Amino acid sequence: MYAVSQRVIAVKVKKRQETPQQHVYESNEEIRYISKFYYKKGKNATEAAKKICDVYGPNAVSVRVAQIWFKRFQSGNFDIKDARRSGRPVTDKIDAIFEKVEQDRHISSYDVAEELRIDHKTVLAHLKNAGYTKKLNIWVPHELPERNLMNRVLICDSLLRRNETEPFLKKLITGDEKWITYDKNVRKRS
Repeated sequence: MYAVSQRVIAVKVKKRQETPQQHVYESNEEIRYISKFYYKKGKNATEAAKKICDVYGPNAVSVRVAQIWFKRFQSGNFDIKDARRSGRPVTDKIDAIFEKVEQDRHISSYDVAEELRIDHKTVLAHLKNAGYTKKLNIWVPHELPERNLMNRVLICDSLLRRNETEPFLKKLITGDEKWITYDKNVRKRS
């Protein structure tokens, strides 16, 4: 049983590492390289978008996006990367956000934002991108580490062994994340 549960965890960990977009196409850069190829081959944006969508799926690239990239190529700019965006980057504050959360897992996004003098939505966005979520007023990683997954398997295994000697699982009613014990009290008639 333990070997089976280890395989199940290994599969779950592997599935977490894949993103849904990887099944469709690797990245926008890959699509741009293909668009550049079709541009140099002499195709127009509509043909290129149709051929890309035939291979990578209907939502891989729109005709409008292909036209924008073809205009960029026509102007002589063959750089595939996105241009830098304007605005003040807060990349220097990201480490400070994580440091604050690691020091005090109960800290609110408003407190972090006030201490670092940035918007609290920026704090939330960075924490969400890093995989943190707030559970019971504590910042925790959204995905369980492999160590915790193995811990769950060991606990489940011990509960199953305990159930063999002292049946208690028949008394549990589960629903979503709540466990309720059910003791059927039979009234004795006198």
